[in-house]
Amino acid sequence: MKQILIVEDELAISMVLGAYLQKEGHDVTYAYDGLEALRKVEEVRPSLILLDIMMPKLNGWDVLQQIRDKSSCPVIMLTALSDTDHKLKGFGGGADDFITKPFVAEEVVARVNAVLRRSPQLQENEKVKFFGSLKINFLSLQVFLNGIEIYFTPRDLSLFLFLVEHPNRTFTREQLIENVWGYDYDGSDRAVDLAIKRIRKILSGWDTSDGEIKTFLGLGYQFFIH
Repeated sequence: MKQILIVEDELAISMVLGAYLQKEGHDVTYAYDGLEALRKVEEVRPSLILLDIMMPKLNGWDVLQQIRDKSSCPVIMLTALSDTDHKLKGFGGGADDFITKPFVAEEVVARVNAVLRRSPQLQENEKVKFFGSLKINFLSLQVFLNGIEIYFTPRDLSLFLFLVEHPNRTFTREQLIENVWGYDYDGSDRAVDLAIKRIRKILSGWDTSDGEIKTFLGLGYQFFIH
């Protein structure tokens, strides 16, 4: 059973989604504007957030940014905006999935469950690995650089851990989408490039002689260690 926060200003949509998620066995909390959403994130510590974009007081983009400043909680964006640029903006900001209105409630529930399954919070691996000043604890899903914990979004952490677990092996964008985003992902494969860019920025203080994420033009990406 997981705690789901639904952030949606249309009461009817919130209630329908809540009913389906509760039927699936999840606990549900509601917020009806952006500021209330930020308060609820602090109060209930949800396992996943369904986040509308067009909301009063604070829009979904700003809410997502503030969530990502403090939390790696998975976020699925709900919006009436269907163009690719908006989807890329959501993925670039750290969203884990993107669902366009109107939607079928059963599909939303399926995507919630898929994101929860893929979330690093659900994975267990009793390993600690060191790459120079970089320490990765696969049990607690923590990453430390020079002794200081560094933070990724859930999707970015999943991608990074997947690459680390397969060192010196090159994966195409399509392979990374299948293994990290899942077969039900229907967005652009540019999301992989954006995620790699964010990961590299977080790891910018890491000595490349200890390892690095390499780009192989026309092929894909690799976690390279000497």
